[in-house]
Amino acid sequence: MSVDPAGPRTLEIAGQLAAQWASRADEHDRSARFPLADIIDLRASGLLALLVPCRLGGMGGSFRDYVQVAMRLANGSGASALLFNMHASVTGALAGLPDELARSLGVDEAFFEARDSMLARAVAGEMYGVAISERGAGSRLSAIKTTFAREGDGYRLRGHKSTCSGAGHLDAYLVAARDGSGAESDEPKISYFVVPGGAIGRVDETWDPMGMRATVSNGFTLDVTVAASALLGVEAVAVMLAYAMPEWLVASYAAVYVGVAQSTLEAAVAYVQATSVTQPADHGPAQPVPLSSSPWVRQRFGRAEAQVEAARLVVEEAGRLVDERPGEPVTTRAIYRAKLVAGDAAFAVAASLTEACGLGALMRGSPLERLLRDARSGAVMPPSSDVAANVVGASALGVELRSGLGERPW
Repeated sequence: MSVDPAGPRTLEIAGQLAAQWASRADEHDRSARFPLADIIDLRASGLLALLVPCRLGGMGGSFRDYVQVAMRLANGSGASALLFNMHASVTGALAGLPDELARSLGVDEAFFEARDSMLARAVAGEMYGVAISERGAGSRLSAIKTTFAREGDGYRLRGHKSTCSGAGHLDAYLVAARDGSGAESDEPKISYFVVPGGAIGRVDETWDPMGMRATVSNGFTLDVTVAASALLGVEAVAVMLAYAMPEWLVASYAAVYVGVAQSTLEAAVAYVQATSVTQPADHGPAQPVPLSSSPWVRQRFGRAEAQVEAARLVVEEAGRLVDERPGEPVTTRAIYRAKLVAGDAAFAVAASLTEACGLGALMRGSPLERLLRDARSGAVMPPSSDVAANVVGASALGVELRSGLGERPW
């Protein structure tokens, strides 16, 4: 499939997808099933190649391009936008890893061939997921228990991932695992492996959460041998890359939750504009008056609009810094600030506006009821708002993040 370079046409495509996704969002939410129709549309749109370099047939998009597209997609369905986010996290990290940094880590030329092959397959429509999270560890790479060990000419992976968006439905997964050789080390040796979708083991059909239900983030068991080429780069670099390039593990989620907040504001505006309340009259019968005439309701919307716009600007600024000043401390701070602000704003806006709209907005089948549940996930999706605030706070105070009593983010 030929695709256009990232730009206005890309946002137009994202807007068309969002409209299609919105028409199915309630159905996918109720069933908590994989949004197959949304993903079929996504594959056909060419957006899976958004971050693939032009030399490989992709759009050559930047992180700022991703932010704009993700916000637009989340206006249609936050859950499907999160599935796109996982794919973008893989393709974006691969495309964005500078060749000189990769070589400094000790990769051989075979890595670049494998990277380009994986990115080219995204242009052809393959979709990828991320499998990091484990029970008791969350997404903290240094605490995961899934192991890898050399076996013959490849690697044996064993363990269990507690949640993985799109588990059992995608073409391949980026799996994080620790060195299981038993060798002692001050730092855990965590590596990334690309595991074909057909190679993962039993998928737990237990996903029944409050929000973001259509991500179908089931867990799965791993006990598989993969080729040596499945190792992404070299061993024991995953944690280091999480600190060096945190945008794809942190700020990419933020863009989705800004989109959810924008969608919530739009849905609440439509609800209030269509709603009247009966007001007693001093003389004569009671009269219906628009709900929007209430100053108390307007105050809620004024604060919500300001919160949504502030979150958008914070996330877009993080996107600008990622592109223009990658790896700098100011950029890292902006990345975690974006996740903190977006995650908290999404739920604050949804909670306030549904309260302003009244009980009807909370009835099953109301878009606002679904958006309230989806927005609740923003602050707890890793890294949580508390973890993000700890990173920003350590930077503001000028203290070492990995010192003291708190947990390090990765």
